[in-house]
Amino acid sequence: MPGVEYLRPDGTDFDRFLYASVGKDQDGSVVTVVSALARLGLDPWKEAAKLASLGREAACARLGRSLSGFKDVPSLALEHAAVAAALTALLPDRLSRRATKLTKPAIPNGLPIRARWVFAIFMVFLVLARVYFLANGG
Repeated sequence: MPGVEYLRPDGTDFDRFLYASVGKDQDGSVVTVVSALARLGLDPWKEAAKLASLGREAACARLGRSLSGFKDVPSLALEHAAVAAALTALLPDRLSRRATKLTKPAIPNGLPIRARWVFAIFMVFLVLARVYFLANGG
């Protein structure tokens, strides 16, 4: 089915976790983990993979910290630790090979050496151009 991979890039490893409720917002609508993580500026599938790779205690602590800063669900202000504990129990014990790829950076150690040099030279050029234009009244 086209498009399903876009919606669920890891398959189904994290469905139980990502589509679980974190509580109700001020309008009474149920907010899911996927929605809460996205609203916090996190990629839900990458965060789920990271949490699953940490182990239960570390995952619970990390998720609890994230949920404590999520203001859209008022009850999380007091219950973030309990909700995080219940939610981390929904994470898979073992990640599929595909889900494991989500925890690895696309380019290990950042940019390749050549790209770093090109970037550095470009930045030096920009600084020199700025100095030139400022010195010549431009």
